[in-house]
Amino acid sequence: MADTSTPDGTSGTWALEARGLGKRYRRGWALRDCSFRLPAGRICGLVGPNGAGKSTLLGMATRQVQPTDGELRVFGIPVRDPAVLPRFAFLGQDKPLFKRFTVAETLRMGSELNPGWDQAAAERIVRSGQVPMDARVGTLSGGQRTRVAFALAFGKRPDLLLLDEPMSDLDPLARDEMSTLLMAEAVERGTTVVMSSHMLTELEDMCDYLLVLADGRIRMAGDADALVPAHCLVTGVTEDGALPSALAPHTVVEAKIQGRQFHALVRPKGPFSGDWQISEPSLEEVLLAHLRSPDAPSLYTPGARIEAEGTKTA
Repeated sequence: MADTSTPDGTSGTWALEARGLGKRYRRGWALRDCSFRLPAGRICGLVGPNGAGKSTLLGMATRQVQPTDGELRVFGIPVRDPAVLPRFAFLGQDKPLFKRFTVAETLRMGSELNPGWDQAAAERIVRSGQVPMDARVGTLSGGQRTRVAFALAFGKRPDLLLLDEPMSDLDPLARDEMSTLLMAEAVERGTTVVMSSHMLTELEDMCDYLLVLADGRIRMAGDADALVPAHCLVTGVTEDGALPSALAPHTVVEAKIQGRQFHALVRPKGPFSGDWQISEPSLEEVLLAHLRSPDAPSLYTPGARIEAEGTKTA
């Protein structure tokens, strides 16, 4: 039976649980030894460079990709079980809509395909953007098509909304409009959101949970408010052109040496003993440092880590 306690020990549900999850293609592992927990009701940013395994993870969560190893559960249900289908909605970058359909016909299709369809919510999302119901999808702007796609996703009333760069092709104004829409709808419904994005500032404004992937492995996972304060930016004078020995007890994620000075992103394991300048990094600085340093130890906040049980990797 799956453990459904929340990080603070109270009774609750995990939206996603991955145990030793992996996917191998002929060219190698796209995702490997992936284990984490995502609490329900959170807005999670899925971060990583191209080829890190983000789309593979979302593909497995949406039953489009079959895992090679391990297990993935959606609200405690194995993702291979058809019972998970009503629980999630997926929206990708291409936003596949029938261009010849009108907006009204598109929403009618959503109602025909989804037993729990919320027509009022879908129409509210469309009409709030002044999108004509009788307009054909192919004539809409990028922002309007994205709004219709969001209407389809939220009309399904999913418990989990999975987004793979759905706003990457929008201009800044449309992105801001869609981000506001997404936040409002998710908060109102208590929907768990997993959103893949390369826009780090967007994630900082929207997400309270993070999954960071690099080279097909988890680099960081957990509460954004805890991940950033776990790091410090340290600046000081080098010792014979190298990092000071006093930094050795701490975890150095990334370090740069310029002349006689060093700049390092550090996860401290106690007080610093050196005469250095210490400052707090931004979320963007923490994310970029971890993505540039795949050999640095991974970091999980309490509750995010889950140990693999009975899994194997080749």
